[in-house]
Amino acid sequence: MGPTIARPSWDEYFMEITKLVSSRSTCLRRQVGALFVKERNILATGYNGAPSGIPHCCEVGCLRDQLGIPSGERHEICRGLHAEQNGIIQAAKHGINLSGSTAYITDSPCIICAKMLINVGIRRIVCGRGYPDQLSLEILGEAGLEVEYFGED
Repeated sequence: MGPTIARPSWDEYFMEITKLVSSRSTCLRRQVGALFVKERNILATGYNGAPSGIPHCCEVGCLRDQLGIPSGERHEICRGLHAEQNGIIQAAKHGINLSGSTAYITDSPCIICAKMLINVGIRRIVCGRGYPDQLSLEILGEAGLEVEYFGED
């Protein structure tokens, strides 16, 4: 027998990739990454930031900070899209079906993203940090999706 090699579990592997994806974020408040995986194959990625061709918050400032809006509230007052939204859009743009996949996300989803993840047919959600949105977790539970926390604070 050869030497033993310590390999990460699949969840560890995909969460590490998700953290790398989040490093592309242009949000000044919270850098989030999302990765959609089916049968151990990466289908799509997304990170939070402004739509293509629009100046990013890191260039023009954060409207939510300027208005004193707390995290987890008034999602519509933001120039950026969430990581999950960008991942779903990327998949749609390239004709990739996310139904039955696992979503790896650096943070638990907000209510808007939770509803999108349910409707796109995600079967499992693995995330790092929590996010202050209790309704999101309730809706996901009603849909039979539990958020599994993995390897973060």
